Amino acid sequence: MLVTTNPQQTLWETILPPGYQDLPTELAAVDALLDDPAFFQPYRAHFSALAGRPSIPIETYLRMMFLKHRYRLGYETLCREVADSLCWSRFCRIPLGTTVPHRSTLGKITTGCGPEAVEALNNALLVRAAGVKVVRLDKVRADTTVVEANVAYPTDSGVAGACDRTDHDGGGAHPPRGCGLADHGARPATRRGPAGRSISAHLKLRNDEAKATVVAITGELAELAELTVAEARRVLVNARRHLYRHGQAAAGRLRWAVTELDTIVDRAERVIDSTRTRLRGVTPASATRLVWLHDLDARPIAKGRLGGH
Repeated sequence: MLVTTNPQQTLWETILPPGYQDLPTELAAVDALLDDPAFFQPYRAHFSALAGRPSIPIETYLRMMFLKHRYRLGYETLCREVADSLCWSRFCRIPLGTTVPHRSTLGKITTGCGPEAVEALNNALLVRAAGVKVVRLDKVRADTTVVEANVAYPTDSGVAGACDRTDHDGGGAHPPRGCGLADHGARPATRRGPAGRSISAHLKLRNDEAKATVVAITGELAELAELTVAEARRVLVNARRHLYRHGQAAAGRLRWAVTELDTIVDRAERVIDSTRTRLRGVTPASATRLVWLHDLDARPIAKGRLGGH
């Protein structure tokens, strides 16, 4: 059953001193914006109006998801931070003394409603912005021009090698003791180092033996990337334990590094899957292939004119 708002107040809220109920400027503006009932509409199709267990208030869900994406938090960290902050609890419309929604509940709503709900929210936001004349819809124009950029040629071996280097660099912050990745400098694929140049040299030969060598080197790099991803996953577990133990005392840069490394590891796993597919002799779909770790929308453009003319 869909629940949109939570109008109840607890006794604790009535005895708060003046000023404790005020929100920072940014959160106050977002809070006022999300009061529009139009933002509840995308979720009505996914919940019964009368039957079933009551959902968490959608106004609470929307505000928690804003905090999640605004500050790039995971579900577990988000719930912990909201529970620890009086300001954030009030922003999320969670009455004092009540329980913060569980991370699994937030995840289920996000997964169950899917990208259609997000698109409907964006449309509602656009309509609201047009209503207060922040944007003028008759002046909005979509530019679909493809912009050429100078990036490394997207070979499977090159992207797999980039996964190993980027995962090893992590988020750029110094991790706590026991959370670092092993040094891969002594590994055979890195001593090859020149693995990209080695592949290029064999490609110039254009014979069956050279192609077999390229496949072998690419397989080595994929295995190295898989090993690095596995180590990175263990690092994330240790780093999250460190953050949990230290709470607010943990360095903000480390929090950012954990989020950044988690994103990189997810992308590296996509690259490894694509490389393994290529090694099996199947060409991955261009629309889903990841050719650059830091730009999900990058697509290779064939040189020359269409049709070879």
